[in-house]
Formats: sequence, structure tokens, C-alpha cells
Amino acid sequence: MSLKTEMSTVLTQPVAERLRPVSLDHFYGQHHLLAKGKPLYEAIQSGSLHSMILWGPPGTGKTTIARMIARQSDAQFIPISAVLAGVKEIREAVAKAQQVRKDGVKTIVFVDEVHRFNKAQQDAFLPFVEDGTFYFIGATTENPSFEVNNALLSRARVYVLKSLSDSDLLALIDHAMTSEFTDIDFSPEIRQQFVTFVDGDARRLLNLIELAVQLVVESGTDAATITQSIAVSVLEGSVRRYDKGGEEFYNQISALHKSIRGSSPDASLYWMCRMLDGGCDPHYIARRLIRIASEDIGNADPRALTLTLDAAQVQERLGSPEGELALAQAVTYLAAAPKSNAVYRAFQCAQQDAKQTDSSQVPVHLRNAPTRLMKQLGYGKHYRYAHDEPDAYAAGEHYFPEDMPQKRYYQPVNRGLEIKISEKLNRLALLDENASKPTKPNA
Repeated sequence: MSLKTEMSTVLTQPVAERLRPVSLDHFYGQHHLLAKGKPLYEAIQSGSLHSMILWGPPGTGKTTIARMIARQSDAQFIPISAVLAGVKEIREAVAKAQQVRKDGVKTIVFVDEVHRFNKAQQDAFLPFVEDGTFYFIGATTENPSFEVNNALLSRARVYVLKSLSDSDLLALIDHAMTSEFTDIDFSPEIRQQFVTFVDGDARRLLNLIELAVQLVVESGTDAATITQSIAVSVLEGSVRRYDKGGEEFYNQISALHKSIRGSSPDASLYWMCRMLDGGCDPHYIARRLIRIASEDIGNADPRALTLTLDAAQVQERLGSPEGELALAQAVTYLAAAPKSNAVYRAFQCAQQDAKQTDSSQVPVHLRNAPTRLMKQLGYGKHYRYAHDEPDAYAAGEHYFPEDMPQKRYYQPVNRGLEIKISEKLNRLALLDENASKPTKPNA
């Protein structure tokens, strides 16, 4: 039998499905959950059922774990896709569970992508979970704290799954090649390229290997080898996994922000490149950097905001990938700049006071008087023009509403340019203090 005939016979079902483990002995990854003695391991081995949420990235084994639990506990397994299903499918699942319950058979209702269900659909499960009609297992790639109703969440234990490690993925490749593709040569170097590319996603790894094997078969060559050119064709033709708008997206932007705040230019560059490599819009990164320039640096180095705005404009004009170098320049500058959140804190405090004192009127001496009536009403009277005062500062003058005490929102830090700003503000405060002291009469 030729290699092509043999492979076409084998490839009748996706390899990821053919290799789906039915027991823990052939499960790769999730050692923190499935090692002996761990609660989930013991629950699976003993067939002890409880409702749960399996939260983790794609290709980490959520569906497989649910199926293993059902198999081990001899339970009826009813899968529902929240992408395709609705209330009708939920009712059908309830009816099936109620029917077999009469015979003492337990049921697991497995909802894939449970975060896609709305509140009403999630609530539909509650009474049947509570009365034991079935056990609920939900799988999600999104943070269940935000995407799953509290009522349902409180009735299910959450297990957090992790992306598979390189060693787990390499072991999975060994298993796939020895059990499915024994006649295909797959060098360690090229295997590592596949492992790096899939970013911990076992299902994606197997799908890409299957595609590579198909290309080997179609090439018609005697050497049944996944070559470098085939690897390039497979990997470059695929899109890196990127959780745009999801949990991992916000985790990565948080890591970038905190690395800059922590003054680590190297880590900051790494996280920016991770996001770009995953397909993040560079303009989004640019907007976030502009925010960081004000929030975490502020007046400690006002040039940070200007440079970041310039970098955003460069990205706008040049596009990718040329414009991204300007973003890298901004990232390293922001990370290395002196840090101050004094403006950010002052702004928040002033916002709070503004909401609480929004009815306070502008003092008369600060009002403009463009008309005769306004002048007659005293608008602008006794206003002290700062440029006519010594050092261009009207010592002792008040600018807050008359019924509001004087506030000091802005507290410069002892870093960068704010050292100088702090010195000036302290000197002006001393002038205000001296101006408020009563003058002694002449002897």
C-alpha cells in the first residue's frame, strides 16, 4: 500500500478527535489539577460528581475532562454548544435527564463556551442543578467572575486550566507520531517550531501536524518527511492564537502597563511584542501608552506625553511594521522615565469634589465682566492681575468657591521635574501664609 493510500485511509476523522484521551493515563497537561491526590483527580477516579466550571485557554482539555468524568461515573453525557444552542436545547437536555433519572442514571450537561449564554439562559439551569436533575459542567475561555451569573457560579466549583507546557506538547507529538503517523519523519527542531507556534494549545498542535502530514502525502515524494518548507507553509498560513477582547488580552495589556510602571524597559518591550505578534492593533497600544504617560509619569517628565503622542502619529503615518519602532521607542522611554502619579491622584480627588460641590458658584472677583451690567454687579471687582504682582504671583489670593475650603490636590513627588515643581509650590504656599498674617501697626 502506498503512503498516500495509507494516509487517506487513516485521515477519515480529525486526529485531535481520534487521539482524545478517555482516561487520565493518556491526558497531557493540567498536572496541578490531575496529579494524584488533587481534588479533581480524585473526583474523576472515584466517579464522584459535582457541578463545575472549567476555565482555561483553547486546547487545554476542558471538553476531554468533562467526557472523562461522565465515562468514569457512568453518567449520561449531554453536550450543548452555547454558540449554537438556545432554550429549546436546554429543555431537551432537561427532559432527557429527567427520563433516565427514573432509572437511577445520572446526567452531566456539558455547556461549551458557557459565557456565550445570556443571563436568562444561564438561569434556566439553576432549578435543575439544585434539585439534582443533572450535574452542570461549563467550559469557558473567559473569566467566569465576569461572564457567569453569580447564582450559577455559587453552585459550581471553578477549576482553572493552564496552557500546556512545551514538554507536555512534545510528549503529545511523540504520542501522535507513534500511534498515527509512524511512517512520517518529524525532526526535533521542526517539532519545537510547531510547539512554540501553538502557544500551549494541544488541539491546534494536532490540527497543524495533520495538515503538515497531508502536505507530505500530497507532495508524492518518497521521503515521508515534514520538511522545513512544509513547516513554514503550515505555520505561516495560520494565524497565531490571540484572545482579542478576552481575558488574556487584558492580562497582557495589564502586564505591559505594570512593566512600564515598574520601570522595566525590557519586560515592557516583551509584552508589547507579544501583543503585536498576536495580532493586536498597534493603534490600541499607542492609545494605552498615551494614557500611561499621564497616569504614571505626568509632570515628573512632561516630555513623555509629547514623545508618546509623536510615536502614535508615526504609527498612523507609516503603518506596520515601520511605525512599531516608534512605539518601541515610546515604551522604553516611558519605562525609563521618573514615575509620578501625582497628577492622576489630584485629578481623581478634584473630580470627587467637583461632583459634591457642583452648585458652588464662581466667586465674584473671578468672573469676567464684558458688559456694563456685569460691572455694576461687581463682576471682576478686586481681582488681582497676577502679572502685576511681585514674581507674577498674587500671594494670599483665593480661587476656590467662597463656601469651599482651600484644597491641595496636587502633591508632586520627589522625582524628576516634580522636584522643582514641588519646591516652587512650597515657596508659593509660604508667600500665601505670610500674606494672610495680620500686619503689625507702626510704633
